[in-house]
Amino acid sequence: MIDAQTLLYGVIGNPVKHSLSPIIHNAAFERMGFNAAYLAFEVNDLIGTLNGIRGLGISGVSVTIPFKTQVIPLLDQVEDIARKIQAVNTIKNEEGRLVGYNTDWCGAVEALEEKVDLKGKKVLLLGAGGSARAIGFGLKEKGSQVIISNRSSDKANELAKNLGFVCKPLLSMSELEFDVIINATTVGMSPHHAESPLPKIFLKEGVVVMDIVYQPLKTKLLQEAEERGCRTIDGLEMLVHQGMAQIEIWTGRRPDIGQIKEGLRSVLDKEIRGER
Repeated sequence: MIDAQTLLYGVIGNPVKHSLSPIIHNAAFERMGFNAAYLAFEVNDLIGTLNGIRGLGISGVSVTIPFKTQVIPLLDQVEDIARKIQAVNTIKNEEGRLVGYNTDWCGAVEALEEKVDLKGKKVLLLGAGGSARAIGFGLKEKGSQVIISNRSSDKANELAKNLGFVCKPLLSMSELEFDVIINATTVGMSPHHAESPLPKIFLKEGVVVMDIVYQPLKTKLLQEAEERGCRTIDGLEMLVHQGMAQIEIWTGRRPDIGQIKEGLRSVLDKEIRGER
């Protein structure tokens, strides 16, 4: 029950009406018996929003597109990993001091390691934005061999240089073999669910294919990957793993991730069937 002692958390971004984070975090708080609520805030004024977090005593927020990089110079402190990645997806309010963290990288790594040992694996990483930076950092920490490809070659070259990876145009790599393929772009996100960021020729049997897009949950990329015998990881996996890491930063406690995923998939199944 919400009362005067309830702590408030949320997600800031634009747009956020599609976000599953309120479902994930509120379910986790309930299972933990933690008196807190989590809301979605669609933001147009980032500076005003951060002042509001301080002024209202909001305990913490998730940060999503387009603010993961923009927010960095506006914070009181940024922890080392987030500063290296140059992207913040988590803010903790420490008595008016806003501290930035990044849990995208560990969320992606944890989701991947449920399927594959990343050390020494050959990985194709699609994208060069904030999510790709975070995932790339995690892959580097795990000793993967990574090739980056992105529609903007300048951004891809910059990211590859920063992380010590290789950058190549996608069409030049059709003969290469990969152990893991990761889509860290928004290609395939609803309403553009008929699009895929990758030609089918890359999808070979046994390859692990992860898509960070979670609306739809089974993107065209993942559908085609399954048809070709790949092992797939949908966007919900990274989303939940990084969300549980956020709760640990905020509360010092980590919920049971299996129960959270099971509950969320049940909610999504009902939405697909039109029961909500």
